[in-house]
Formats: sequence, C-alpha cells, structure tokens
Amino acid sequence: MSSFQTALAIVGAIVLIAVVAYNAWNNHRNAPRRARQVAAGGGESAELVRRDPLLDGAIPGAAQGGSDEAAPDWSDPHVDPVIAAPADVAPSQPQRGALDALIDALVPVTADQLVSGDAALAALPATRRVGSKPFAVEGLNEATQQWESPHPGARYRRFQAGVQLANRLGALNEIEFSEFIAKTQAFADAINAVPEFPDMRHEVARARELDQFASAHDAQLSFVLRARQAAWSPGYIQQSAAPQGFVIGAMPGRLVLPVQAPGLPPMLTLGYDAQAAMSDEPERSALREVSLALDVPQVARSEQPLARLREVARQLCDAMDGVLCDPNGQPIPAMAMEPIAADLEQLYDQLDEHDLSAGSALARRLFS
Repeated sequence: MSSFQTALAIVGAIVLIAVVAYNAWNNHRNAPRRARQVAAGGGESAELVRRDPLLDGAIPGAAQGGSDEAAPDWSDPHVDPVIAAPADVAPSQPQRGALDALIDALVPVTADQLVSGDAALAALPATRRVGSKPFAVEGLNEATQQWESPHPGARYRRFQAGVQLANRLGALNEIEFSEFIAKTQAFADAINAVPEFPDMRHEVARARELDQFASAHDAQLSFVLRARQAAWSPGYIQQSAAPQGFVIGAMPGRLVLPVQAPGLPPMLTLGYDAQAAMSDEPERSALREVSLALDVPQVARSEQPLARLREVARQLCDAMDGVLCDPNGQPIPAMAMEPIAADLEQLYDQLDEHDLSAGSALARRLFS
C-alpha cells in the first residue's frame, strides 16, 4: 500500500471515529434525563416518599365514608370554639357540625324518644349520595350538645339530614331533591321520627344561585413546564421535584406539594403521563413536559400558594432546563404573573365576603 493510500485510510478512520463519537454524544444529550444514583453512605439524597392516602384530587359528588363509594370528609372540624363553662350552666346553643345551611338543603328530623347511635346507623341509607351531590345525616348528641355523625354509644333525639346544593358538577335539581326527600323519609320512618321538609322550589332556586356564584368564583391555575433540550424520565422528574417538597400522590403520574396541616388538599400538583409512570421500564420513558397546577378555592390564602407556585416553577426550570408555558405551549414572561396575582387577591376577598374563604371546609366542599 502506498503512502497516499495509507494516509487516506487514516483520514477515513478518523472521520468514522468522529462520526460515531458525535452520534453517541448527540444520543446521550437527547436521551431522557434519569435520576442520579447515590451510593450508600455517600450523603443524603432527595427522595420522594409516598404519603397514602393523599387528597391530591377532590372527587366531585363523593359519598360519605361507610359505604362503598368515595366520600367527602364530613368530619372536618367546622365547629365553633368550645368555651369552658361552670358545670351548672348549660350551653346556650348546640355546637355546629359539618352540615351548613349556607351550602346544604337541611331537613330537621325529630324523634319521639331517644335513639341510640347504633339504631341511627342501621337506619342510614346504603349510599351517602343523591345524584351527584353528597348526602349526610347528623344527630345532636344529648350528652355533648354537639351535632355529629351518629356513632355507637351516643344517644340522640334530634337529627338533621342534608344534601349539598351545588358542586363542580352543577346545581341540585328537582330529581335529586326528590331523591333526597325519599332517603330522608325512609331514615325518619326507621327511627320513628318526623321530618320537616323545606319547599322544593325554594331550595332548587338556592342551589342555582349558589352554583352561579361558584362558577363565577372558581379558579384553577395550570401551567406547563416544557423541556428545552433533553427529555426527562419519571425518576428524574421525581428527583428534581423532591427538594421543593413534592411527594408521590395516590394517582400514577401525580406528585403533590402538601400544606402544613395534615389531611387537607395539597397546595400544588405536578403531573405527567400516567402511562409512563406505570411503565415496566419507566426510566426509558421520554417526557418533554409536566403540568403544574393550583386549585385556588382548595388552598387557604395564608399559604400564599401563588407565590409558592412561582418559586417552585423557577426552581424546577433551573434544575430541569425547562421553560414555563401556558396550557397552549406559549412561554410565560415573568411580568405576566403580576395581573394573575392581583386577580387572585380580588377572588380571595370575594370568597371571604361570602363566608366561603379559600381552603375552608365549606369552600373545599363547594368547589369539589
């Protein structure tokens, strides 16, 4: 082989090596980013832990616990403070339970004699839902003068049945109200009690009015975090979100940022493709965007959820080399958040004025 041919062979080999190296580098650059592995004893790592159950998504029209249907938390402590009094002074007013005339149609039910908690529980209908609305029965505990869900060992003479007037599925209608009447009458007959039913047209009109208010004051902010270059694996997303406080939610592809108080809906949710989360080899999944959402009426203003969302979005964009976009994929400039913050404060004020403050038990029920 001549020196010229040898030179050509060397040049060809160098070009081939360069092409292979470039392709390998390019594939590595564009491969889904994976979670970093931390050796045992090599220091702390940001890991996501599962908190189960987590209320990372309200279920419209959920049923009360005790049946086979999903239930709203009718035991939320929406009660007045307990005030200590001398033993010989009886409480002037029964303490409130979860049902509230502001968002519920109520039916007083009075028994001829004391009813045990066991008998009341046995008389309750099999389901705690009327159409798409939650249904519940409370009893006035004779010993504590507290409205509560009936429980064994307690005794009651007065009860109240309630159905929610509206939720995110709409207003209570005539058919649902008629079903509510039938369920309440059956309960009253079983405990030998007398119900006092309100006028259907009045309650349905209240339901429509409440639904109109809720529709006009509902807000669910949603943003998209999109990858600039390399895609992400589910593990990489989880590892990047963990330092911000996110934990694994109950649903596949859902991370949640809890509020400080336990048992309440999360402040923020971070979502990605559920199929990728359930894949046999999730680290091979290539994800190019995640959603970041805030359900405004579910989170108290004191948590400053929008400020937290902005900080989380900034940190995640930096850590994951992403850009914050609107649901249509258009990048969002920082200045665009200011009008959103102003509108949000106005919404908080309006909810406060109607005794439906964001994050309160009533607001969580109405906006569910």
